[in-house]
Amino acid sequence: MKVTVVGAGNVGASCAEYIAIKRIASEVVLLDIKEGFAEGKALDLTQTATTLGFNTRITGVTNDYTQTADSDVVVITSGIPRKPGMTREELIGINAGIVKSVAESILAHSPEAIIVVVSNPMDTMTYLALKATGLPKNRIIGMGGALDSSRFKTYLSKALDKPANDIQGMVIGGHGDTTMIPLTRLASYNGTPVSNHLSAEALEEVAAATMVGGATLTKLLGTSAWYAPGASVAYLVDSIINDQKRMIPCSVYLEGEYGESDICIGVPCIIGKGGVEQILDIQLDASEQEKFKKSALAVRAMNNALSSNV
Repeated sequence: MKVTVVGAGNVGASCAEYIAIKRIASEVVLLDIKEGFAEGKALDLTQTATTLGFNTRITGVTNDYTQTADSDVVVITSGIPRKPGMTREELIGINAGIVKSVAESILAHSPEAIIVVVSNPMDTMTYLALKATGLPKNRIIGMGGALDSSRFKTYLSKALDKPANDIQGMVIGGHGDTTMIPLTRLASYNGTPVSNHLSAEALEEVAAATMVGGATLTKLLGTSAWYAPGASVAYLVDSIINDQKRMIPCSVYLEGEYGESDICIGVPCIIGKGGVEQILDIQLDASEQEKFKKSALAVRAMNNALSSNV
């Protein structure tokens, strides 16, 4: 199976690295517009194969989409990263043009590919990719919910002082500092509600830390994070390539689900070889429904900004 990662920056290279190390695909193509950059990253990664024990073929190319032909999954990470103090909204004018061009170029050579969108602002970029390509909605997936949920479980783990892999939890809604919804009510520790172990105040602190998780890292690093985003992409790609049928919160196109239509926003999905194979209804309570409605309004405002910027 073949995966193309467009954008050889920190997130794209990390994504390619994890796909290779986890032996998710037999071939990975890393593409970038900067001359020699993807080739260098691919060569560096390839030189880890004997020490890390993988045989995935990693190829780097400079803007040559013919090398991406017949990809099963294409990951779009390209775009400028968020700088300190920059909102996702401010990224829109630049990244929209990039994502649209990349999606069209990819489909010219891989017409059956499933596209995973990572570029920010992610919900709007996912919506743009869907509208620009005309693909069936199951083949355009925004990655954000997988990353946000990973951060949520990390902060729950820290608050509980328990292993992160013993914790279940998910984040739905928009992939933004003010739009995501950590579902504290449904979070669990080895089958028991997290609310049995943490106070309401502690859970509110976890939710708040989750919501600014990306901004916290941007402030610390001086640029967007890359390890957790790359790993989250690889986790999602694995579920597609190997038909894992995992339940993963993803930004997908809604047609009445959760009371919303004509929008891409994070909801729990079953992800398999067909891409988005099912959107699950997890029965939100009144408070969660209200938060989801507000989140959708914010995403729609961003989509409207898209219309005025492209």
